[in-house]
Amino acid sequence: MTDYKAIAESNNFIILDKYTKCSQVNESYQSESDLEREFITDLVNQGYEYLPSLNNPEKMLANVRVQLQSLNKVQFLEEEWQRFVEQYLDKPSDNSIDKTRKIHDDFIYDFVFDDGHIQNIYLLDKKNIARNKVQVIKQFEQTGTQANRYDVTVLVNGLPLVQIELKKRGVAIREAFNQVHRYSKESLNTDNSLFKYLQLFVISNGTFGHIHDAYS
Repeated sequence: MTDYKAIAESNNFIILDKYTKCSQVNESYQSESDLEREFITDLVNQGYEYLPSLNNPEKMLANVRVQLQSLNKVQFLEEEWQRFVEQYLDKPSDNSIDKTRKIHDDFIYDFVFDDGHIQNIYLLDKKNIARNKVQVIKQFEQTGTQANRYDVTVLVNGLPLVQIELKKRGVAIREAFNQVHRYSKESLNTDNSLFKYLQLFVISNGTFGHIHDAYS
């Protein structure tokens, strides 16, 4: 049976538009690593690219560069890329609300290249959503006041937009909510964290899930 449902969406943009519902639920208690592996396999089967080695901020930023260059059909010189990051993508004064505005309203930036020409650089293609690259990573490590490791993250054009925390059945789902709030205080919103782009948290134990706005 195939259901159509969005994991995350704005007025014009959908990250995930369908999933195949299993006809039978595994009644045995899965470990969190098994849940993680099964969930990632489901996403890969729907066309997501799995990046098992992308697990730190440096690799994430490098991947964003590759994806934005592909989306916009440009090649940034090193100094151009650094300037794009500092002036727009990860502007030091930005907070999570500023990043959200860039996803929903301000997702096109007029960038001046070193040779003087100006080009619109898109974070997302909201007219032809099939052009956006969807990827999935796991166990991303980031340190702020404390070091944290996040379960599963959905990337769109390299940007982390959806964070999924998985708990095995039998564990109180409230623990995952508390964990997400702890991450927000300790590492998600640190300086130069692209996780300020997060729009949605999903908490699941494999049989049901809670959707949690990134700012509630």
